[in-house]
Amino acid sequence: MKNQKDATWSPLFKEATSKDFQDFHECLDQDKRIALHDVAGSKVHAGMLARAGIISPDENRQIQGGLDQIAEEMRAGSFDWKTELEDVHTNVENRLTELVGPAGKKLHTARSRNDQVATDIRLYAREQLDLLALDLKVLINAFIDLAEKHADAIMPGFTHLQIAQPVTFGHHMMAYVEMFLRDLDRVEAARTRLNVSPLGAAALAGTGFPIDPGYSASELGFATSFANSLDAVSDRDYVIDICSAGAIIMGHLSRFSEEVILWCTPMFDFVEIGDQFCTGSSIMPQKRNPDLAELVRGKAARALGNLTFSASLMKSQPLAFNKDQQESKPPLTDTLETVRGAVRVTAQMIPSIIAKRDKMLSAAKLGYSTATDLADYLVRLGMSFRDAHHAVAAIVGLARDRALTTLSDLSLAEMQALAPLVRNDVFEILTVEGSVSSRNHKGGTAPCRVREAAQAARLNIA
Repeated sequence: MKNQKDATWSPLFKEATSKDFQDFHECLDQDKRIALHDVAGSKVHAGMLARAGIISPDENRQIQGGLDQIAEEMRAGSFDWKTELEDVHTNVENRLTELVGPAGKKLHTARSRNDQVATDIRLYAREQLDLLALDLKVLINAFIDLAEKHADAIMPGFTHLQIAQPVTFGHHMMAYVEMFLRDLDRVEAARTRLNVSPLGAAALAGTGFPIDPGYSASELGFATSFANSLDAVSDRDYVIDICSAGAIIMGHLSRFSEEVILWCTPMFDFVEIGDQFCTGSSIMPQKRNPDLAELVRGKAARALGNLTFSASLMKSQPLAFNKDQQESKPPLTDTLETVRGAVRVTAQMIPSIIAKRDKMLSAAKLGYSTATDLADYLVRLGMSFRDAHHAVAAIVGLARDRALTTLSDLSLAEMQALAPLVRNDVFEILTVEGSVSSRNHKGGTAPCRVREAAQAARLNIA
């Protein structure tokens, strides 16, 4: 049971904390992630106190030396974490006092654990977002490399998972580049919004000491300091912001993973991924399962759960700080760790993808994928699009009734019976190659446009 003299509020309480409550309340597993940030914030806070004349230069030197030793102990894994001290802040202050004596007890002047933890979490989140942004750039470059390699590889494009029109594999990969570019923008925007220092807001009302929040903010690399002390200690919008960005990233990764899973099946057989990202079966010797893609798809649900949890957590909390906010750390840390892991491993998998160009090309010729090209052809000959649409639908129906694979298998006379404007050159526009090449405009699937988009995207993140 907790020794009541160790609690920072001990004289008020006559009975020791319940052991079950102590275990329920303890959050050191989460706090260890922010421990070095807590030390960094404490070093800046001590420096600010000294500049303001609140502690002496000698006391500041002692505190700085003690905090440096604590940081070294944490990095070495030798720091003695005491669960009875409840959180990282009390553990650090307790160890500091052991190291430097009475000066350590002055560190918490003009500061509360409320603004302290808010500062620590922002520092941790900012660091992780910077790393996530780098991870995303690696992922985007991997997609760009694959797109450029297969800029002219023709495959079927799908709507409703039904063959729609021919596209290139490179164009398909560049669609994911666009998604992750937006994700990169979301990550950078979330970082901008959280980059405000709450240090100096104290418990909720600020402090009567002559502090300099702007100095603390600058020393910690924040863009600015808080404008309202109540909001500073109770704001967890940035947690929801990050969980939202993370959930969207995982949604995009999940979409790609689903396609990889489908494309690896014999029914598609469009791609093969490297052995290092697959597993086998304990009973079926022939199995080669794309387990990485399946795991990423599964972890997307976890990220969505974290977003729901973090948003629900804050919806009914009155100002200012409430202990509920301790629960905002797990969804934040889990989201950042899950998303970064999924982004990194997917980026590693992409170069291992072998695109089966012949299989994709054969599939692109199925499902009468050039029917829209035929309708456009008739429009260019003077027919309204709606009439052309009906005429081509009749031509497709004839081909289907005769169990023909492509529209090119019909004779010119058969097509003219349903669309009299059709001429001999119709067969040129019914090829999948011609269909793809004709989409030669910005954002189109023509190989030259895919290469152009790839270069632009690479410059975007350079």
